[in-house]
Amino acid sequence: MYRAHVLICGGTGCTSSGSMKVQEALAAELKAYGLEDEISIVRTGCFGLCENGPVMIVYPEGSFYSRVTPEDVKEIVSEHLLKGRIVQRLLYKDSVDEDNNTIKSLDETPFYKKQKRVALRNCGIINPEIIDEYIAYDGYQALGKVLTEMKPEDVIETLKASGLRGRGGAGFPTGVKWSFAAVQPGPDKFVCCNADEGDPGAFMDRSVLEGDPHVVIEAMTIAGYAIGAHQGYIYVRAEYPIAVKRLKIAIGQAREYGLLGKDILGSGFDFDLDIRLGAGAFVCGEETALMTSIEGKRGEPRPRPPFPAVKGLFQKPTILNNVETYANIPQIILKGPEWFASMGTEKSKGTKVFALGGKIKNTGLVEIPMGTTLREVVEEIGGGIPNGKKFKAAQTGGPSGGCIPAEHFDVPIDYDNLIAIGSMMGSGGLIVMDEDNCMVDIAKFFLEFTVDESCGKCTPCRIGTRRMHEILDRITKGQGTLEDLDKLEELAKYIKANSLCGLGQTAPNPVLSTMRYFRDEYIAHVVEKRCPAGVCKGLLSYTIDPEKCKGCTACYRKCPVEAISGTVKQPHVIDQSKCIKCGSCLDTCKFGAITKK
Repeated sequence: MYRAHVLICGGTGCTSSGSMKVQEALAAELKAYGLEDEISIVRTGCFGLCENGPVMIVYPEGSFYSRVTPEDVKEIVSEHLLKGRIVQRLLYKDSVDEDNNTIKSLDETPFYKKQKRVALRNCGIINPEIIDEYIAYDGYQALGKVLTEMKPEDVIETLKASGLRGRGGAGFPTGVKWSFAAVQPGPDKFVCCNADEGDPGAFMDRSVLEGDPHVVIEAMTIAGYAIGAHQGYIYVRAEYPIAVKRLKIAIGQAREYGLLGKDILGSGFDFDLDIRLGAGAFVCGEETALMTSIEGKRGEPRPRPPFPAVKGLFQKPTILNNVETYANIPQIILKGPEWFASMGTEKSKGTKVFALGGKIKNTGLVEIPMGTTLREVVEEIGGGIPNGKKFKAAQTGGPSGGCIPAEHFDVPIDYDNLIAIGSMMGSGGLIVMDEDNCMVDIAKFFLEFTVDESCGKCTPCRIGTRRMHEILDRITKGQGTLEDLDKLEELAKYIKANSLCGLGQTAPNPVLSTMRYFRDEYIAHVVEKRCPAGVCKGLLSYTIDPEKCKGCTACYRKCPVEAISGTVKQPHVIDQSKCIKCGSCLDTCKFGAITKK
């Protein structure tokens, strides 16, 4: 029995900022004091507050230490773990009640207060590499209930009643999808998991796999029972080494405990799982391309119909859900569909996990009930925009989504509301932008990503997106015309209507949504040859105010292309024909003499 537990985040974010070194320092320090049998070190998944990593929580007090370094460990051990004196300077600031100098429960902090953890319920709590810890938190009880008390059709009806919709982007009802595969004849069916998370700024599925891999294994086994499948595949990005490692460990442990393989829990039901690694192709997030890749072929989409539930992997009935969708299922089975349906909105039940990034104080991982407003996410959970800047827009759905402007700041986030305002839920990336972001440049960035990731199988996507990107590139260089705006909209219409898969069908969304809500910025670029946000280099100019210039020569010495001339103690001048718009002069000037327009 341990008298204290020290939880250290082992997610990718904290690992990249040094949490492994913190853990090693802690183990060495505990050994030096002879405390290794009194203090337990638990390496967990993501706590969510990635901005504050490396993160350490000490129980039973619940002290939340942030940005811990190996050098801080000695003080934590000598003061907190030996003498019981909490190290105040390292505490996460929002976890301290300043009125009475006590520690708040994490559920009372602004970041966690409005969250409801279902898919993330074990992340940051258990050691994902120890199956016993998952079992201690009701792990595999749902599978036991399904195999001993429920028929396959009961499982599917439970999911239908819960209102669970796919969390991978389209939001198709999960129970309905499973029912399509269940009624297909034949002994060979497959269950697949899409863990090929490729949206820029998205890390939701990765965090679940790193922090709670057994929940996906349990859910996929339940899915196999429900549709009559005996083999499953988890398709995960090779760029997720921690997730892959923990998945392999978890699958091995589940087999050892008789929770995968032959005659699971003595029920007579057989089911096993294998991992397939993706090579980083964004298009393999599309269901038919993913299955083609698992088959060992080039990852390209196939025409639909037939849909995967009829002819999927190896031309057999197949269901495919993403990691977050599966992570909800064991809790729905255990707590009932009514419990899940009580959260969220009328048509979007439950919670949604978002990777919160961009111009926001609390970047990280959040899980909120459907129907939470964008304002609550940004200002309360996210802590607002840094440096006193104003909220301008939020990008949801990655390259497939759109930008939500400030006028829709109070929109409740659910599938239908986001589509109505020209965006989409997507897998859950939420990138916040402030007044310093150029929306034309944002549209160009996402379209450039789509152009690079297009598999090239269909002409509308392969050629059409490239033409759109070329137009945007001209606009950001000050070479665009009003006719180009009409061409963008026309191209977008044809690409959406004629592309083979979801990648091409949604590729124009960032362009269309920014043109819808920020058309004035496009007009400024093509008519006034000006970038209002001061981002597009081709439309910028740097000038020196002779009244403020002291002739210190700092900018002259810093300029990499010798575009600045002048003598000591005399005003300097920038030659616009030589200037490459790098901004080094602006950064160097101490007298505010250089302006960017």
